[in-house]
Formats: sequence, structure tokens, C-alpha cells
Amino acid sequence: MPAYVGVYLARLEMPWVKSLKEKRALVRPVIERIRARFPVSAARIEGLDEHGWETVGFVIISNDPKTAERVLAEVADYLSQNGSYRLQDERLEVVRWDTDEPASLF
Repeated sequence: MPAYVGVYLARLEMPWVKSLKEKRALVRPVIERIRARFPVSAARIEGLDEHGWETVGFVIISNDPKTAERVLAEVADYLSQNGSYRLQDERLEVVRWDTDEPASLF
């Protein structure tokens, strides 16, 4: 039986931000609300030491590719509507992970 892994990456830009603390105060609450609202894992990926931008990522695993894509699309919509930043680049991909392989997963 296959599993489907969905990944959504987004680059958030905040050129007006003057400190890392200010940037975290904008990004962290939105990520926490997404984690609470959607069945995804989340991480701050790139730009952690930069003031004006950051890349965030969200991941879901499902037995249905349409569910994975739908949930990540909802995350993307929520992210675009609920933060003080500009959403620049986005990438959403769902890949099939074949679980019928021998016990090499363990």
C-alpha cells in the first residue's frame, strides 16, 4: 500500500524588519496556529539569521494524495492571509512512497 508525502515550502519576505527578534515575532505565531489547526509538521528552513526573509516548510503524510494536496493548499491559503509578510515563492509537491518495499524502512 502506498503512502503519500506532501511538502509545502514558502518564502516569506519582510524587508521592513530590523531584527531577528522582530521577524520571529511575526513568523512564529503563524506557524504555531497552522500546527494547531492542520495535521502538518512545520519547520523554519532557511533565512533564520536573515532579517528580511525566511523560508518555512510544512509536511503531511497520508494514504490519499488528494487529501495531502488539499491540506497543504489550505495551509498555503492560511499562510497567505494571516501574517505581516509578503509571500514570495511557493512550492507544493506530493510524492508517492511505496510501503510494499522490504523491511528496509526499519
